[in-house]
Amino acid sequence: MSQIDLIYHHYLSYPTVSTDTRNIIPGCIFFALKGENFDANVFARNALNLGAAFVIIDNPEYQYDDRCILVDDVLTTLQELAKYHRSQLRIPVIGLTGSNGKTTTKELINAVLSEKYRSFATKGNLNNHIGVPLSILSINPDTEIAVIEMGANHQKEIDFLCSIAQPTHGLITNIGRAHLDGFGGFEGVKKGKGELFLYLKKENGTAFINRDNALITEMSVTAKLDHLIYYGTEGSNFITGKLVKSDPLIVLDWKGKDDYFSVQTNLTGSYNFENILASICIGAFFNLRAEQINKGLAGYSPKNNRSQLTKTETNTVICDFYNANPSSMTAALNNISSLAAANKVAIIGDMFELGAEAPEQHEEIASLAEQSGVNTLIFIGKYFSALKNQHRGEFFNSPAEALEWIKVNPVKDSLVLLKGSRGMALEQLLPVL
Repeated sequence: MSQIDLIYHHYLSYPTVSTDTRNIIPGCIFFALKGENFDANVFARNALNLGAAFVIIDNPEYQYDDRCILVDDVLTTLQELAKYHRSQLRIPVIGLTGSNGKTTTKELINAVLSEKYRSFATKGNLNNHIGVPLSILSINPDTEIAVIEMGANHQKEIDFLCSIAQPTHGLITNIGRAHLDGFGGFEGVKKGKGELFLYLKKENGTAFINRDNALITEMSVTAKLDHLIYYGTEGSNFITGKLVKSDPLIVLDWKGKDDYFSVQTNLTGSYNFENILASICIGAFFNLRAEQINKGLAGYSPKNNRSQLTKTETNTVICDFYNANPSSMTAALNNISSLAAANKVAIIGDMFELGAEAPEQHEEIASLAEQSGVNTLIFIGKYFSALKNQHRGEFFNSPAEALEWIKVNPVKDSLVLLKGSRGMALEQLLPVL
């Protein structure tokens, strides 16, 4: 019996995996991962004392008893265990990646599919080389279909994550200017995300394609995919839809082979229309009835500060500050520009991981913001602050500075866009909005 076989044998008896002693569940298996600033091997005894059935370690100093399984590398073992578990599952797995909208689309797909199936979807944004294995190992034997989100900031990462998740179906939401530093520019982003299509081609999988997105369509042709399911607003599609309104919540009509159906969602931002349509397409492909699809969509409310509409005492705030890049920032500004409101405020923070293109990209966003028709512009962060003499608006180096300014100059009776990269921590402004 190989070491992976042995650990998998234990996993079948104790099918909960943990990498954090703060979240130990009695009877779990604890994987002692190492990072730049920590070595969880030192917590092996603590994990056992808290109730872990086994701990996986790669430092022999912490092999206290038979419950401590020594491996060459804990992370590699976690990944190999997930890969082995996935190979035992006989269910459709939908792999999902893209520059923007991954998490929202994943949540929408799961909301729809759960109306018919026992579905599983990646929790939160556990979409990297650690998160994907943890997600796969969270799939239990009762699960009938799974949606696995895959994120990447450099080439070959999606290919590697596909080797673990082994998707049978796939979707690329879009290709945008995100993680330009790690990917080496836009063409690198395109190549990196396209690794999902190459995997599906190799494994004879099925891809869901937004026909309105010329770039995604071109990539699917280049990959020579054999099984394509189209959705969009025009053309011969499996699912065709049209945006009825988005002011502020999205209403859309859609149809498959026959009748049109209408659905009111709890999502704001016209840019979410294509994400909703993707979930309809996937639901219909997996044989959900129209009423099941619409029930799933109508029942979904966004959270985690992604296109989340929040009513405060005096304002309506579009909380969209979980992440930001030039593509999503452009979409957010275009959206608030199109909405009906007497007074609009855009509070936007720096975008991270843009490398050498950062100054140019922030300049473009600042210019777009000026042209958006928004009454009050508030820019936060070192890149935006460097533009203070070139553009209209209030400029601050940090959210703390902006917070003090807003206290003195309160924002009232306004539609507010709050958008920036996660590291900007713009949520600290919500109490004064």
